[in-house]
Amino acid sequence: MKRCVIIGGAPVKEYKKTAGYLRSDDYVICCDSGLKHVEGLGVKPDLIVGDFDSYDNPHLPVETIVLPCEKDDTDTVFAVKEALDRGFEEFLLLGAAGGRLDHTLANVSILLDLHSRGKKAVLVDDFSEMEIAGEQWTEISGDYPFFSLLNITGKAAGVTIENAKYPLAGAEITCEYQYGVSNEVLPGKTARVKVEDGELLLIKVKREAAL
Repeated sequence: MKRCVIIGGAPVKEYKKTAGYLRSDDYVICCDSGLKHVEGLGVKPDLIVGDFDSYDNPHLPVETIVLPCEKDDTDTVFAVKEALDRGFEEFLLLGAAGGRLDHTLANVSILLDLHSRGKKAVLVDDFSEMEIAGEQWTEISGDYPFFSLLNITGKAAGVTIENAKYPLAGAEITCEYQYGVSNEVLPGKTARVKVEDGELLLIKVKREAAL
């Protein structure tokens, strides 16, 4: 089945690199001001959703769901739910991190929700790729200069990291002590991580932010 790409309104500066994640058969949902990224990413939306409080409804000849401004779900969360109702199993979130911190954290929580449903989901911004690491092995290639594992659920025990500068075996990472930051893949290896009890946010760093 096609992958669903959901495009939000957070900043995207590296359009060329970000567009490299796209596939020709992706199903694209643009959320409100995510429409500002359409030209830069070279995509055409298959569905537009939003309350249009941050971007004018362009009234394109595309299926559009207009949402009320006052609602429990953000436009991005609504888009994810709509995609789930339409049967999608794989998700790529773009323009979903790097703007307002509250929106970024809420969108990271979407990764947790999709992981709990057994769906594959990755959130990409200009600097990193984010996904949830759980009881199945997740690999990190040597293409990434750093990777970090953060506890965002309150429970992460039985953490194992292999083929990395800082390995772990059956460890625990707590929300209060986030010591899984800035690990490195060993030269010529592919690192892998798993969490026997709970989940961790895996952030694979593509490049460091300029100071």
